[in-house]
Amino acid sequence: MKTKTAMLLFAVQFVAIMLISATTVFALVMPSGVEAQATTTDGSYDRAAIALAAGIAVGLTGLAAGKAIAASGTAAISALAEKPETFFRSFLVVALAEALAIYGLIIAILLWISL
Repeated sequence: MKTKTAMLLFAVQFVAIMLISATTVFALVMPSGVEAQATTTDGSYDRAAIALAAGIAVGLTGLAAGKAIAASGTAAISALAEKPETFFRSFLVVALAEALAIYGLIIAILLWISL
C-alpha cells in the first residue's frame, strides 16, 4: 500500500513539474496583446511544441538527476564510512549525476533560443 501511494505521489509531482515548466517557457515566448491576434498563422503551434519540449527536457533530467544523486549519494556515504580513501571516486560519481540536470538545462536553453 505504501508503494502505491509513493508511486501516485511521484506521478502527480511529475505531471506538475512538466506542466509548470512548459507553461513557463510558453509564456516567455508567446507574443502578448494585439500582436497575438495578428500572429495566429506564423507557427505559434510550433512554438508551443518547442516550449513543451524544453519543459520536458528540464523536468525529466531533473527527476533523473535527483534519483541518480539519491542512489549514488547513499552508496558514496556508505563507501566513505568503510574506506575514507574512496572519497574522490565517490565524489566523482555524485558529480556526474549532478551534471545530468545541467545537460537538460542546456538543451532547454538551446530550444528556447531557437524560438
